[in-house]
Amino acid sequence: MSQQPRVVRGRSAIPSPPTLAGRGVPESKPSLSIVVPGLNESQSLSELADKIDEAVVGRSYELIFVDDGSTDETWEVIGRLCRANPAVRGVRLRANFGKAAALAAGFEHATGQFVISMDADLQDDPAEIPKFVAELESGFDVVVGWRVDRQDSWNRRFLSRIFNASASVFTGVALHDMNCGLKGFRREVVEAIPIYGDLYRFIPALAKGQGFSIVEVPVTHHPRRAGRSRYGMARVPGGFFDLLSVAFLVSYSRKPMHFFGLVGLSLFIAVIGLFGYSAVSWIHGQALTAPPLLLLGAFTALVGVQLLCFGLVTEFLAYHEHLGKKCERSPVREVMTHGDPS
Repeated sequence: MSQQPRVVRGRSAIPSPPTLAGRGVPESKPSLSIVVPGLNESQSLSELADKIDEAVVGRSYELIFVDDGSTDETWEVIGRLCRANPAVRGVRLRANFGKAAALAAGFEHATGQFVISMDADLQDDPAEIPKFVAELESGFDVVVGWRVDRQDSWNRRFLSRIFNASASVFTGVALHDMNCGLKGFRREVVEAIPIYGDLYRFIPALAKGQGFSIVEVPVTHHPRRAGRSRYGMARVPGGFFDLLSVAFLVSYSRKPMHFFGLVGLSLFIAVIGLFGYSAVSWIHGQALTAPPLLLLGAFTALVGVQLLCFGLVTEFLAYHEHLGKKCERSPVREVMTHGDPS
């Protein structure tokens, strides 16, 4: 299997020069923000912070840990890291709102020109971060990790392959690993893309729909050493509906009438054909067979299409509602920085 990155072309931002600064050099804003959402990941945060610090040496950065309603000592560990390292910041949500809300809160507090998102379970390798920054500095807007040798159970790898193949077909964005937690963004991307529900998995597709350029790079993936995965078969049906929603948003968010008009026209043609066939059969002396069943089938099909269209309409309205609420506050309970008292 080739490990060359696959590039999805779109609008390329103007390349900007790197901003390098030592840890002790004061800057009004860091050049790099690293957002790490987590739920009950207290065992991995200290090691992850050390590895990130080693990976970005020589560059001004901020590391934002988002506690998504953890019930273990995650917030206490974040507090110790904040007091020990001025680059570390903590954001605590009021309850467990899910990864999308945690990412949105982290992006809201990020101030860097480039934003990296990664999981807190140590499966993503912080040593890959400079590779992502280099791609962003070269002009790409979104950088997506590709876990070539993925260290997960066979069923997760199998479901992931189905997901990525389906996402490529439905959204038109051909990536090997759209759901990889390690991603990089230019600041304008995280400001433009609303994140809610489970749509964080489709940020590259949503970004491509807004004209941003995307590149995929191979990354190292490690086995999980602490905590537990919260992904399973129960998420498959929801993932399919999310995929359907994203495909609609990417293709028709600016022209929904093209979709609903096509469906309506198809139904109209089908109804004309059905009545035409019935009329011709009647003219030739053939009695209409089982009209109640025919009407019931037509009614059931019509209701099914109406429900599908209604679901897409509500998803369209929800997307634009969140788009208009980007400036509203996320459900953050408290924020911790280096100078805060213990």
